[in-house]
Amino acid sequence: MIKRKGLSEEDKKTWEDYIKDPSDIYDKDRNNKKKIRKERFKFDLHGYTLEDANKKVREVLFFCIENRFKELLLITGKGIHSTSDKDAYISKDFGKLKFSVPEFIRSDVELNKLIISINDADLKDGGEGAILVKLRDL
Repeated sequence: MIKRKGLSEEDKKTWEDYIKDPSDIYDKDRNNKKKIRKERFKFDLHGYTLEDANKKVREVLFFCIENRFKELLLITGKGIHSTSDKDAYISKDFGKLKFSVPEFIRSDVELNKLIISINDADLKDGGEGAILVKLRDL
């Protein structure tokens, strides 16, 4: 077999046209999507405000359910750099993501239906600075 060193202009054009619309490719995994369940999705919430973190957690939870993940690992940090203790109107503990995110998930009826449990992550996964959310198989 002789290997060609370059593509002809006609071959390049044919390939470019094909990758614009590859509709005739058979997706062998399409029928197996319901059977395959991925293990874990990891998301880091460092730098998010409480309000933004709650919105993002909601978005990520729906993404994980739609994409059939078993678990969601949320990296929250331990809150040692939190500035919530400087504001007299914010709870020192509940101004931290590690406390407020699980409370937000538990208190939201729609999100609560999607989960099995919420726990601190194992030490190897972040320990007190991470939350492990086990998701229902819907």
